[in-house]
Amino acid sequence: MPNPPAPALLGATIGNDGTTFAVWSTSASGIELCLFDKAGDSELRRLPMQRGEDGLHSLTVSDAPAGTRYGFRAWGQYAPDQGLWFDPAKLLVDPYARELDRPFRYEPRLSTFGDDTADLVPKAIVTEPQTAPSAAPLFQPGGLIYEVAVRPFTKLHPQVPENLRGTVGALAHPAIIAHLKRIGVSTVELMPITAWIDERHLPPLGLSNGWGYNPIAFMALDPRLVPGGMTELRETVAALHEEGIGVILDLVFNHSGESDRLGATLSMRGLDNHTYYRHATGQPGVLVNDTGCGNTVACDHPVVRRLILDSLRHFVLSAGIDGFRFDLGSILGRDINGFRSDATLFTEMLTDPILKDRVLIAEPWDIGPGGYQLGNFPGPFLEWNDRARDDLRRTWRGDRHTIGDLATALAGSSPIFSRNGGTQTRSVNFIAAHDGFTLMDLVSYAGKHNEANGEDNRDGHNENHSWNNGAEGPTEDPEVQAFRRRDVMALLSTLFAARGTLMLTAGDEAGRSQRGNNNAYCQDNAITWVDWTELDEDLIAHTSALSHIRSRFDVFRESTFFSGNGDIEWLRLAGQPMTVDDWESPATDNLMMVLVTGDAVQNRTTRLAVVINRSHAPHPFHLPGRPEVRWQALLPLDEAGDGMIATRSVGFHVEIL
Repeated sequence: MPNPPAPALLGATIGNDGTTFAVWSTSASGIELCLFDKAGDSELRRLPMQRGEDGLHSLTVSDAPAGTRYGFRAWGQYAPDQGLWFDPAKLLVDPYARELDRPFRYEPRLSTFGDDTADLVPKAIVTEPQTAPSAAPLFQPGGLIYEVAVRPFTKLHPQVPENLRGTVGALAHPAIIAHLKRIGVSTVELMPITAWIDERHLPPLGLSNGWGYNPIAFMALDPRLVPGGMTELRETVAALHEEGIGVILDLVFNHSGESDRLGATLSMRGLDNHTYYRHATGQPGVLVNDTGCGNTVACDHPVVRRLILDSLRHFVLSAGIDGFRFDLGSILGRDINGFRSDATLFTEMLTDPILKDRVLIAEPWDIGPGGYQLGNFPGPFLEWNDRARDDLRRTWRGDRHTIGDLATALAGSSPIFSRNGGTQTRSVNFIAAHDGFTLMDLVSYAGKHNEANGEDNRDGHNENHSWNNGAEGPTEDPEVQAFRRRDVMALLSTLFAARGTLMLTAGDEAGRSQRGNNNAYCQDNAITWVDWTELDEDLIAHTSALSHIRSRFDVFRESTFFSGNGDIEWLRLAGQPMTVDDWESPATDNLMMVLVTGDAVQNRTTRLAVVINRSHAPHPFHLPGRPEVRWQALLPLDEAGDGMIATRSVGFHVEIL
C-alpha cells in the first residue's frame, strides 16, 4: 500500500499564500474543487486540482479565507461492478471537513447516477485551527461513565433554556451538571455528535435517526446537535472539566452512511471507494458487510488509519476530549485475514504522543467472521463486557446455575481479561446501554415492542434476558410496580458492587422507559426523550447513595484481580464459606461477598460485606464477627429488620470500631 501524505496536507489548511485544499484519491482521473457563496447555495467556481505523487490532489486558492464553503467533484469511470463510483454530478464532502454548513438529508437522487446534488449535500467550511487547554484526561478507570444521547437527554429539561435544549451546550447548564454530580458521574460519554445521515428506509416511514450511528464526516460536528461548532463543544467540555467531570466521545469508524450498493454517494465512495472501504477478495464491486450497515471501513489502509488518527487528535487538541469509545471496535483491528489484537492502528493509537494518555474503550465485537473479541483488545483498552451484562440480567431474572457467573462478574471477570496474560480487569460493566432495553424496561417487558420502527417488530435483539414482573408493559398494579422498582434498585446495587469501570445510560438511574422498544435509534420523539418531570426520585436517591459507597471504598475502583489470599471471601448468608455444592446448586439464591478495603471515612483498612438476596422472600444473614468491631448497614432500605436482608435486595455493610 502507498504511504499517505503528511496529515497537515489533507483537508483545508490556511497558510500565508491562501488556503490549500488537499484530498486523497488514487483512482480518480481528476478532482475539482467547488467553491460556494456564503449561504452555500450557489456554486461560484470549479477549479481543477493538481494531482501529485501517491494520489494526493491539491490546490492553493489565495482568496478562500476562513468561512469559505467548498466541496469536491471527482471524475473517472462509473462502473459499480468494479467498485468505481465516479460521478461528477455528485458533490462530495471532504473527509477532513471540520465544519459543515447544514445537516445531511437523505433523498433518492443521492443514489442515482447523473443527478446533481450540490443543492442537497452539506458544504464544508474552511476553519481556523482551534486549540483547547492542554491537560491530562480526567477519566480514571473504576469511575462511573454516563452514556448520553444529547438530544433526548436535554430536549425536555424544564430548567434548560429552549434555545439550548437538544444541544451539546445544554450539558454545561448548571441544572444538568447538578444532576451529574448528584449521582456521582465521573465521565459523560456522548453518543455520536459527528455529522450523520438517516438510513434511506427511514424518511418514507416518517422517522429519523436520533442517535447518529450513521456517520459521513468523521471530524465535523453535526449542526443539529452542536450549532455552535467546535467552540460550543470546547466550552462545554471546559465547563464539565471545571466540575471534575470528563468527556468521552462515542465515534463510529466501522462503517459510513454511504451504506451498501444502493446507498448514497456523498464523500469517500465518490472519491476513492477502493481505498476507504473493504471489498470481497477478487470481487471489487462487492462491499464487505462485517457491520450489518452495508459497508465496512478499511481500517487497515494507511490512508484510512491516518484519517482516524487525525480525527482523534482533532478532538483532543481542539476540544480537550478525554477519550473515545469505538462502536463495533473489532472492525478497527481487522485486515484481510480477520481481527488482530496487534493491529497497526491499535499500536498507533497507543503510542501517539497526543493520544497515548487518552482513555480508549472498545465495543469488542462486530458481526463478521471471528468478530466477537471480548478480552482480546490490547491493554490499556477498556472493553464493554456484554458477558457480565447478560450474567447479571440472568441472575436477577431467576435463571438457575448463575450464582457463580454473578461472582465472576462482581470480581472483574478475570477469566476473560487474564487469559492473554492480563493482571487487571479492563471491564466496562453495564446492565443496559443505548442498544436494547432501558433498565426499567428490562424488568417490565418479557419481549421487545418495536412496532413503532416500521419493521413489524423484526428489528432489535430477540433475546434480552428480561422479565415483566407479572404484567407486560404499563400497569396500575401497585404490587407489580413495587417489584419493578425493587428489581431496578437491586440491579443498580449489583452493578455498583462490581469491580471495574461502570456505565449507566442516561435516565436509567431514574426509571426511564422506551415503551419496550429495544432498538429506538429511529425514535427522535417522546419514546426516547427523557421526561424530567416523570423521573423516579427514589431511584435517583438510591443511585446517589451507591455512588457515595463506591467513592468511599477503594476496593470497587481498583483494577487488579483479587488474589484470594484474604482480600475476598464468598460466604453463604449464614456466614460459612460457600462450598462446591453451594456454587453448583440450582437453588442457590443468596451470596455474601466480604472484601478488605480502604475506607475514606474511617481512614483505615476495614472489611465491607455485600449481601445479595435474589429470592422473593426476606432472608436472615450473619456477618462474620471480629472482637471490638461491629457492622453498620449502609443502605438501610435493603434491610428487612435486624439480621434480615429484604426481598430481592443487595445490602452493603461496613465494619466499624
